[in-house]
Amino acid sequence: MENKRVLGVDYGEARTGIAVSDPTGFMASGVGTIHSRRIEEVVEKIAAYAASYGASRIVIGNPINMNGTRGEKSENAARLADLVRGATGREVLLYDERCTTMLAHKILNETDTRGKKRKNVVDTLAAEIILQNYLDRERGANRP
Repeated sequence: MENKRVLGVDYGEARTGIAVSDPTGFMASGVGTIHSRRIEEVVEKIAAYAASYGASRIVIGNPINMNGTRGEKSENAARLADLVRGATGREVLLYDERCTTMLAHKILNETDTRGKKRKNVVDTLAAEIILQNYLDRERGANRP
């Protein structure tokens, strides 16, 4: 069976969430958070996750503004994508992540996850949501 693992990334100023798909590329699972403000260190750790899981593709959340324009955070995600592409030699895609952090907070509210635990999981959960949305779209499950 061909490995179709995909790595998902929710890039943030201080914390970057990481998720990975199962080998068939069907389901996303959160795997951790990178705690760093240095983009070089984030790139290095994303490359290590990609190698460790044998991910053939990396999907980075693109925080496009609600009105569809690109702001500073979107430009930062594009810069990260370029650096990760260069560091890994893998296919790296930007994926519209509008509302994923809000959805992650909603899920954490519904599961009554509070305080320090919430802070530690919200970025990983956001990466998992970004990746699952991407995988679903790739399978055609979210056709309009």
